[in-house]
Amino acid sequence: MKKLLITGGAGYIASHTNIELLSESYDLVIVDNLCNSTTEAIKRVQDIARKEVRFYEADIRDGKALGEVFEKEPNIDGVIHFAALKAVGESVEKPLKYYENNISGSLVLYQTMKKYGVKNIVFSSSATVYGDPASVPVDESFPIKATNPYGHTKTMMEQILMDTAHAENWNVVILRYFNPVGAHPSGRIGEDPEYPFNLLPFVSQVAAGLREKVIVFGDDWPTIDGTGVRDYIHVVDLAKAHVKAIEKLSSDRGVFVYNIGTGRGYSVLEMIKAFSKVCGHEVPYEVGPRRDGDVASVYGDPTKANKELGWQAELGLEEMVESAWNWQSKNPKGYRS
Repeated sequence: MKKLLITGGAGYIASHTNIELLSESYDLVIVDNLCNSTTEAIKRVQDIARKEVRFYEADIRDGKALGEVFEKEPNIDGVIHFAALKAVGESVEKPLKYYENNISGSLVLYQTMKKYGVKNIVFSSSATVYGDPASVPVDESFPIKATNPYGHTKTMMEQILMDTAHAENWNVVILRYFNPVGAHPSGRIGEDPEYPFNLLPFVSQVAAGLREKVIVFGDDWPTIDGTGVRDYIHVVDLAKAHVKAIEKLSSDRGVFVYNIGTGRGYSVLEMIKAFSKVCGHEVPYEVGPRRDGDVASVYGDPTKANKELGWQAELGLEEMVESAWNWQSKNPKGYRS
């Protein structure tokens, strides 16, 4: 399996994955509508990898445009499906936007794959599908009970894939990410949100003086210090999991589901403290009310991925925050710098 279609291929996680795939000599076709990304990321990926990709600006909800990509790029072996809106808070405020974009886009993609006989896919899912788990760490057998529209879209996208795989004899790897953070060691690609909904890019921007303070959503959760606990994983480790997933599809048949995390959690205040140490000054924060759709503590059990994919997270908290600060320092305005 050498020729891959990458949806949402100009995005944060996809960009890091593209570098890892190019280093393994995969032939990449990238589709992105650039609603929350930029072609500058693709240019930098090519510079770092010293290899070319082929890019098509298209929305996966547009079946005609997607079909044209498949026509121009025959013999696609598999798809890595990143394209989706991904902010939990925004999904609570704008659920129809999330259902329309994520579900409708995935349906058009799957239908186009069927039309062109492409039966291998790695799906970018999320640990939000587990909702507020009864205990931690969470393994793949835990019940699916998302607590917000974003999580519901990922749950539905997974189910549609599983049903299609059964009916059409597809081969599927579902990767349930925990919380991706950090950036490429070069400092040339990283997370560049127009407005940072996730913790670490927000902390980075506050540390750089671009924003006044971090808002901590509640300090009365049943956790070690009252703030939310999450399993943060370095984006480079996460990217490498996709390479392992493609290798899995090349050798095995069926549907496979894996947690992609480190197996331990850090609180919001622990992350802010770690970032303060790296940037050399205190990062100001203020405690606010809890955010709708949030849960107290979620961290994963990655044992299954360790055993079946031969993958494990290698980079720790220090590397996560150092790489995030390196990216922020070198790119104060993101890809617009």
